[in-house]
Amino acid sequence: MGHLDVQTPSLAELLTRLEGAEDGAVVVPLLLGDGYHRAVDVPGVVAAAPGVRAVVTPGLSGAAATVGLALHRRLREAEERAADRADAVVMAAAGSTRPGGNDGALAAAAQLELLLGGGVPVRTAYCSAARPTVPHAVAELRAEGYRRVAVAAHLLAPGRFTAALPAAGAWAVTAPLADHPLIARAVLRRYALGQRELTVAGKWSPRGRGELRESEGGSPATEPPSASCTCCRSPARSSSRPRGDHVRSSRPRGDHVRS
Repeated sequence: MGHLDVQTPSLAELLTRLEGAEDGAVVVPLLLGDGYHRAVDVPGVVAAAPGVRAVVTPGLSGAAATVGLALHRRLREAEERAADRADAVVMAAAGSTRPGGNDGALAAAAQLELLLGGGVPVRTAYCSAARPTVPHAVAELRAEGYRRVAVAAHLLAPGRFTAALPAAGAWAVTAPLADHPLIARAVLRRYALGQRELTVAGKWSPRGRGELRESEGGSPATEPPSASCTCCRSPARSSSRPRGDHVRSSRPRGDHVRS
């Protein structure tokens, strides 16, 4: 497990350990959005790794059906603890200022609303970088007459963002998603995609580095390393933009990296 910041070891450090490895490395960003961490930082670290043949897979932003189902199951767990059902939901995402960085959150919220049958409104709100805020969205729904407003955490791990959610005034708050089996399966699917592409001759630059993306037809394509952002696991150091996205990297022999 490697990290972009705050925690150690870093992704860069783990990639350095793989220098010269013949089997290469598959880096799976354990990120729910396509902000600056996923789109800029992770590919940048991989591109700068000396002598490492590596690929970067898509993050979890494109897995809206899987993430939405995991959110739904977390919501049912919270409702069981509260001994009732929510009449409205605020889905709390990390938030990003990057264009398109919040698309995964919006798609997951739409999937959650679909799974709830359409009778329970789902509003998307953000912990940083975007609007509306989670407390504002909860207050809006209460003003509209909803009394059992649940916050569904579109967040991976406990940290600064999840710690702030109980203060939003919600009736119930769900647990984060990182340890849900559906999320683990989504990561494994991306790892398998990257492992296949890593072995295909001619797919990559002479240095053996590239980034996979999900095409509309579901097949991978390549693009030069580009950008990713948002979210936080723990109080982050001072920075010009939100930090703390979680990244996972692995190679065929099972070394994993997360931030």
